[in-house]
Amino acid sequence: MEQRTLLALLVFSSLIVLAEAQKPAIEIYSLHVDCKVTSRFAHTVITSRIVNRANESREATFEVELPKTAFITNFSMSIDGKVYPGVIKEKAAAQKEYDTAVSRGQSAGLVKIRDRKLELFHVSVSIAAASKVTFELTYEELLKRQLGKFELLIKVRPKQLVKHYQIDVHIFEPQGIRFLETDSTFMTNELTEALTKVQNETKAHVLFKPTIDQQKVNPELDETLLNGDFVVRYDVKREATAGDIQIVNGYFVHYFAPSEMPVFPKNVIFVIDRSGSMAGRKIEQTRDALLKILQDLRPEDHFSFITFSNRVEEWKSSLVPATEENVASAAAFVQTLLARGGTDINGALLTAVGALDKAEDLPERSVSMVILLTDGQPTSGETNVEEIQENIQKAINGKYALFCLGFGFDVSYKFLEKMALSNGGIARRIYENADAALQLQGFYQEVATPILMKIEMQYPENAIEGLTKNNFTLFFEGSEIVVSGKIRNELDLLPVEIKAQSHTSDLTLKEEANVKEKEQIFQDQRYIFGNFIERLWAYLTIQQLLEKAISAPEEDQKALEAQALELSLQFSFVTPLTSMVVTKPADQQQGELANKPTEADNEKPSNRLVGKSLKKSTSRLLGMPSEDDLASSRMRAGSAPGRWAELQAVSSRKLFSGVSRIMGGARAQPLFDEYPQFLLELAKPSETVCLNIDGKSQPSVHLLSDPEQGLTVMGKLGDGTNQFVEFRINYVNPPVQIHVSTDGIVVSHNNENTRLPWTESATSTIQGLRVSVEKERSFTASLPDTVTVKISLVKFPDVFLGLYFLDTNHFSDKVSGALGQFYSKAQFRDNSNTNQRADERLLTVSGSEHKVSRMYKKDYRLESARGPVSCWSIDLTP
Repeated sequence: MEQRTLLALLVFSSLIVLAEAQKPAIEIYSLHVDCKVTSRFAHTVITSRIVNRANESREATFEVELPKTAFITNFSMSIDGKVYPGVIKEKAAAQKEYDTAVSRGQSAGLVKIRDRKLELFHVSVSIAAASKVTFELTYEELLKRQLGKFELLIKVRPKQLVKHYQIDVHIFEPQGIRFLETDSTFMTNELTEALTKVQNETKAHVLFKPTIDQQKVNPELDETLLNGDFVVRYDVKREATAGDIQIVNGYFVHYFAPSEMPVFPKNVIFVIDRSGSMAGRKIEQTRDALLKILQDLRPEDHFSFITFSNRVEEWKSSLVPATEENVASAAAFVQTLLARGGTDINGALLTAVGALDKAEDLPERSVSMVILLTDGQPTSGETNVEEIQENIQKAINGKYALFCLGFGFDVSYKFLEKMALSNGGIARRIYENADAALQLQGFYQEVATPILMKIEMQYPENAIEGLTKNNFTLFFEGSEIVVSGKIRNELDLLPVEIKAQSHTSDLTLKEEANVKEKEQIFQDQRYIFGNFIERLWAYLTIQQLLEKAISAPEEDQKALEAQALELSLQFSFVTPLTSMVVTKPADQQQGELANKPTEADNEKPSNRLVGKSLKKSTSRLLGMPSEDDLASSRMRAGSAPGRWAELQAVSSRKLFSGVSRIMGGARAQPLFDEYPQFLLELAKPSETVCLNIDGKSQPSVHLLSDPEQGLTVMGKLGDGTNQFVEFRINYVNPPVQIHVSTDGIVVSHNNENTRLPWTESATSTIQGLRVSVEKERSFTASLPDTVTVKISLVKFPDVFLGLYFLDTNHFSDKVSGALGQFYSKAQFRDNSNTNQRADERLLTVSGSEHKVSRMYKKDYRLESARGPVSCWSIDLTP
């Protein structure tokens, strides 16, 4: 009996130990999201309290996904009672201060684009055993009304069970709350019990406070259900007046959103990219979306289609009314859309504007617009983006609105955004997800119901200063106009006059706001955060100044940005012009920089796009199929890999033959239809070397060692391939080992391994050594004043790794190895043979002489134009 009891105790003790071992060493014991929304302006504070339960120091991470439209206003860490604040400064000054304080390396920035609606804020700090840290992040945003509702999005992703988890959303809307709803992507019946909503005429409180048990996926497992979006949607009550004016501390905000008005007939031309890069899923989703959009056209609307590749084609010679017959005919046409050829954006848009200019029998009071959908750069016709922007603006001349939709990440969003903003429209990115067709439909729904045009919001000039934008080209049902400013003088009444055109008449609406009565509404400080209208005014002004700068002449951009910068600093906003220096304890890396990314930061590096344009331009010049043509050929061939490779090889042979004729070369063989193993940019002499190494006879090849840099690189060829698929990078100071393979990256430091997959972008800094992964594209390791190691992940025709170095002037004269010797011991000289050809030289490396030839090879480097690279080719046996 005693033995059984002892055995039971031992088993019980083991279970306790096992349960304790399964608990995370770094535990989030409290996470509180406190959001106060006052008249659409949201002030959110996220507080996370973390404890290190391990018996040694560990890294605690604070990771928050916040809305893209938000500006961070504050961040701080409290460690063992000491507060480490974030300080917001002008971007260049912040970078300089950071570089001075941290001579060991630069940060890429803490805030990064996450997806279509969110950005990621990420900071880590080492905390001692049994210590606690409190992170606090504050951000603000003006909620934008779309399709009749405001939406507050809170990302819920604690990644572990949290003892004290709570979301508080307080809403105060003096106009009255018309409806309120919550939604989430993770809610269960148990979690629903943790959600409460309290609402009266003007106030609402949403509380989500799940217990540990309610958070669990399974009662037996410590896995959390909390992983997804928590959304609060609402709208306010409105009277049929000139809108609602609110006043606090001498600042006013005016909200105007008329409803139940007649809708203008639309004259809309859809300009659709059908170049080869649209082949496959993109063109299918575009067809699906257009078929739905056609059903949403009103009978009084007029429409047409223009499709373009390197050729521009009109569906009809003029716009047609949206009758059942015409819509059916258009649907049949949409079904036939195929993707092939180049991208003539300039020609397509000029054709669309011309069609509107010559259109007859359109309704007298109607709204004309052009909606462009493209997924790439202009590669046919006029390809200079500045020329295109100028051509389109001159052609439109304020008569029509241009909306630009960029499909995916190969587009130049800046180009589209400037073109749209210069012509009374907006730009929007369409993300390459399963719901791309719904995104296109959703955008159309936003602009489908124009109910006012030429709106002027007029206020007494001598009494108002700092007025935000008060003239608007179009107003769409379900949206809202917001104007703010500062009341200069002591006013009893603030008058406003709104002039606009509706479908049936010209409107003049007037309103007077009693200043003292309006200010009295906001005396209840529990539901507001300080002088919120002043902050709302600053937020709106900064947004509009930055937007205006995009389409302004170059000489005006600096003045606009200077104004936006001054306000950003005055109100402590992290905007595209400012950065926040995040400080840390003195014994750790000195800090990091929080930068505000823009939508254009989503772009793949522009040099890749230049490369694509170069290839297409060269293709046109030589009369060969472009990359887009090959893409569409691949789709028509059923994506057969063999056929695709064959087409590429034919393309390369034709391209080389043409280039040889253009450059006066004598060689007529396909010299750049393959990648070299290595591309080396030598500083002395200034030459490019394409190098192939026979490494089959040894399991690992010693590529480079530099004792002064404390850097060693080893490589391994793949089985059955002549390309490298593994590299090992060793640093002496800090002592870090990095294993890069086609499967992923493993970083080892202090006997701890961190795995970084290729499927996610990530950045980490270890004692000044910055390692980063660009999703599915590249790996980078860099230290200040040293050589930067870069590795490209190449997926076609075979998966391999392309190694190269930047800042090679930092190599010492002691660098050695199969690659290293070229940076210290390479010398070119002319062949003594007087019959030597211009594309042949002699290269001496480490005392050995090699005859090298000038060739063209594919370029795997991300910094290059991605076209063929001219280099001296050499084969080595190490």
